[in-house]
Amino acid sequence: MGDIKKVVLAYSGGLDTSIIIPWLKENYDNCEVIAVSGDVGQGTELDGLEEKALKTGASKLYIEDLNKEFIEEYVFPTIKADAVYESKYLLGTSFARPIIAKRIVEIALAEGADAICHGCTGKGNDQVRFELAIKAFAPDMKIIAPWREWSIKSRDEEIDYAEAHNIPLKITRETNYSKDKNIWHISHEGLDLEDPANEPMYNKEGFLELGVSPEQAPDKPTYVTISFEKGVPVAVDGEKLGAVEIVKKLNQLGGENGIGIVDLVENRLVGMKSRGVYETPGGTILYHAHNKLEEITLDRDTYHFKQQVGLRFAELVYFGQWYTPLRKAISAFVDSTQETVTGDVKLKLYKGNIIDAGVNSPYSLYDMDIATFDEDEVYNQKDSAGFINLFGLPIKVQAKKNLIKE
Repeated sequence: MGDIKKVVLAYSGGLDTSIIIPWLKENYDNCEVIAVSGDVGQGTELDGLEEKALKTGASKLYIEDLNKEFIEEYVFPTIKADAVYESKYLLGTSFARPIIAKRIVEIALAEGADAICHGCTGKGNDQVRFELAIKAFAPDMKIIAPWREWSIKSRDEEIDYAEAHNIPLKITRETNYSKDKNIWHISHEGLDLEDPANEPMYNKEGFLELGVSPEQAPDKPTYVTISFEKGVPVAVDGEKLGAVEIVKKLNQLGGENGIGIVDLVENRLVGMKSRGVYETPGGTILYHAHNKLEEITLDRDTYHFKQQVGLRFAELVYFGQWYTPLRKAISAFVDSTQETVTGDVKLKLYKGNIIDAGVNSPYSLYDMDIATFDEDEVYNQKDSAGFINLFGLPIKVQAKKNLIKE
């Protein structure tokens, strides 16, 4: 290990990375450790991070503001694809990892580092997401993953190590959920959530962080109108806002109304099933609104094919394959479908529910003159007979063949 003189560490200040700094110095010949935190909206989690990193042995800490790039270049393209993993997960952790890893690589190369280190466990998806991104930009960079090397077996043992090395922690053994927070969402895993038979303690003080449970939401509904231009949200209730501000505004409205709480047993990339609770209030609203607008602005075949593409896109994001030719190609296809996805979507938020309250677009393909149940002069209902005869011809032929065989 003597060839490792300088390591750049993906640093969050959480339990894993807090103990990794002294562990690296102990096990890699007192190497220099440069900590890097990608700010994707962790908020107060970044408070006091520099002091903590330096006190535990880092030579310096970079805190990189990635919020705008994260939302505009990773989140919005995923929304446009209507990409949802296993029908529920809005990919909050998944698409945050590639942008953080990319910036870490840039700093590692600028610093002349010998290795990049991350605190992901050998059971999780994040190890894949980080390392695939690192390989995309620094294919020959050595990667150190302590969870694949050290003798520590559990989060309790991590706390033991931290206490032995006088490393301050913001958690206790009783509140030791594994969490990931950014501007888009927060995830909760571990402790009582490891048993899918246990109902999450939504109303327990301190559990939910981005909002309230549906039971605690107001008895009066909240209306919100979201405006899109070419599939990208640009305004809330008529007020033009930047990408970050839109997400923050909808997080507030959604959180207050108990929107976007998901309890999911998902299939991890490494093969196991894992149970997590996700809070994505603003994101849930944006996905719903965007899909509603596509209902009236995309033709049937494009809309149906795009649903298939969305499933594959979600897998690519979840599997850490953001920087791949296929993901880029799918994004190019998706962008081409969004040329007409412009308009306003009105929604009613009520106790965890999103209720459609109106949609309009200058590119709407909905024609009331054709769809009406009243008398019209543009649709000849007799035409449907010939259509059904042709459309049903294969069924008719097969049925006759079956009768002959009988």
